[in-house]
Amino acid sequence: MYAVSVSRSCIAQHYLTVPDPGPEGTLHSHRFGIEATFRGPELNEYGYLVDIDAVIEALEAVVDGLADRTLNDVPAFEGLNPSAEHLARIVGDRLVERLAPETATQLVVTVREDDVAEVTHEREL
Repeated sequence: MYAVSVSRSCIAQHYLTVPDPGPEGTLHSHRFGIEATFRGPELNEYGYLVDIDAVIEALEAVVDGLADRTLNDVPAFEGLNPSAEHLARIVGDRLVERLAPETATQLVVTVREDDVAEVTHEREL
């Protein structure tokens, strides 16, 4: 099994919308570290699992679209509590929209919130 990971970080704001969110219910910022890992058992004809440059470009575009924004106002979060878990899935959704990896069979997106918490979303491709 091969794995290729690319990571970027950004600062974004949110406020949680769950009952009794405590201090997390007021607008606040986090430094989010976002890592995308593609996995698969085979390489393509060039010896790549994925084109790293294409993954970098796609992840940068996704992260740039979230940086310095309030996640609650991003259309992908409409009707959702803007949790790190939802953020990981949404980043994965956007990466899959931008990339068509031929040999990768799995995508794992990990979101680190202020170097305190880490969540992961995994999907088969």
